[in-house]
Amino acid sequence: MKLHEHQSKEIFARYGIPTPKGKVAYDAESAREIAKELGRPVVVKAQVLVGGRGKAGGVKLAASPDQAEQYAEEILGMNIKGLPVRKVLIDPAVPNKAEVYLGIVVDRTKGAPVMMASSAGGMEIEEVARVSPEKIMRQTIDPVLGLQPFEARELGYGIGLDKKLVPEFAKIALALYRVFADTDASLVEINPLFISKEDKLIAADGKLVLDDSALDRHHDLEMLRDADEENEAEREARRAGLSFVKLEGNIGCMVNGAGLAMATMDVIKFYGGEPANFLDIGGGAKAEKVAAALRIILSDPNVKAVLLNIFGGITRGDEVARGIVEALNQVKTDVPMVARIVGTNAEEGRRILANANLRTAPSLEEGAKMAVEIAKSR
Repeated sequence: MKLHEHQSKEIFARYGIPTPKGKVAYDAESAREIAKELGRPVVVKAQVLVGGRGKAGGVKLAASPDQAEQYAEEILGMNIKGLPVRKVLIDPAVPNKAEVYLGIVVDRTKGAPVMMASSAGGMEIEEVARVSPEKIMRQTIDPVLGLQPFEARELGYGIGLDKKLVPEFAKIALALYRVFADTDASLVEINPLFISKEDKLIAADGKLVLDDSALDRHHDLEMLRDADEENEAEREARRAGLSFVKLEGNIGCMVNGAGLAMATMDVIKFYGGEPANFLDIGGGAKAEKVAAALRIILSDPNVKAVLLNIFGGITRGDEVARGIVEALNQVKTDVPMVARIVGTNAEEGRRILANANLRTAPSLEEGAKMAVEIAKSR
């Protein structure tokens, strides 16, 4: 679950991380009043859950309340990467002489969080890694001990900070790790972390992505979810308890198990196709859940074929097959489907699908080939 910038920075502030004291406006007139109240130049920033806001024209520096109102009117209602801007953050402008990057992600190869720092703040960290990898310092964090003060200081020195700024940098880094750990985040990021002209460090932007699997422990954070930022398919998937990510291809995928889903998408790519989604129905999924999954896939107008790859361990093949037939009775479609079912009650599942005139494949390779050929022919 992603949080907006203003929400992330509010959480940062609770942990003692210095942030601009801005406010959110939902209309241009309110933006003007906030700018007037702040009494200085402000930054008008679109609040949408995607990157690249500045490049899209969603971040502008206003020298006066009138200009803040003008920019807010221009930004509100913009569409940035498919998401409409419904609110803007009015932050006091901070004159700065340098920008740095500071963030934490889960490194699954190391099985631990990794803090990253870079002197190239303001840039996307992926671009820094591609162009100037030597500018990124990394510190693997022991999950039991947590980030240590000396490790935070080493990062500060490693990115070339003036030694008088290192203690403040270390304090912010340690606070950021507490945010990461306390919220069960999968990513936390300050980009950029301003070095002001008065040699103060200020979190000018903030990003916080929470682990959905841990939200049961954080009902206060769950309440911050912005449902307007989700598309209907994502909302329905969340209600049905499905793991779903929309992609840009034209072959819908329904699989039970995240690893199997990744393998299925890889095989589709191998045979020249493009997956339209990642969708994991999980173990033990009943007919109702399968029907919900299929409705979500078929709601995508780009889908030209659907590949269903089911391994019957906990999930029974006949239950999945009944779910497919039930969904097709509810959602009329002419999209061709290919099903590969193996494992528990697989023969019964294939029989049910054959009686419904659906294609079946004996292996994942054959199923992927069939789905790719169908999608290319439509």
